[in-house]
Amino acid sequence: FDSLPPAHYKETMNTILVWIQQSETKLSMPQVAVAEYEIMEQRLRELKALQSSLQEQQKGLNYLSTTVEDMSRKAPEEISQRYRSEIDVILGRWKKLSAQLVEHCQKLEELMTKLQRFQNDTKTLKKWMAEVDVFLKEEWPALGDSEALEKQLEQC
Repeated sequence: FDSLPPAHYKETMNTILVWIQQSETKLSMPQVAVAEYEIMEQRLRELKALQSSLQEQQKGLNYLSTTVEDMSRKAPEEISQRYRSEIDVILGRWKKLSAQLVEHCQKLEELMTKLQRFQNDTKTLKKWMAEVDVFLKEEWPALGDSEALEKQLEQC
């Protein structure tokens, strides 16, 4: 009887498994190329919220690990092996999920930085093109006005 898990163990196990499944589903959604900074910010907020949720679930995962260790000491080998296998699978999925989450956040932050830089460069280029357009539409100096011609040549 000592080798049976407490009721709280099963509840926690189910909660963690459901959470892992939902999180894996969220992370497995295909990433789409986005050129809108606001959408990227929203996705990053969602990933950060998932990271916070992961940290909140950590307590439950620690409880499961500790409980399995306690049961393993009291239970027959075959029963304790079953519980260890079960927790090992969960820990493996947890670590993979955690690593994917960090990777997705880093990649998204890098892409957001590149997009921001690109948008700034584009803005600078558009400003320069507008200035060149104004310059090109200016009236050309008279042929005999060498001083004005030299000035325009410098501007070119």
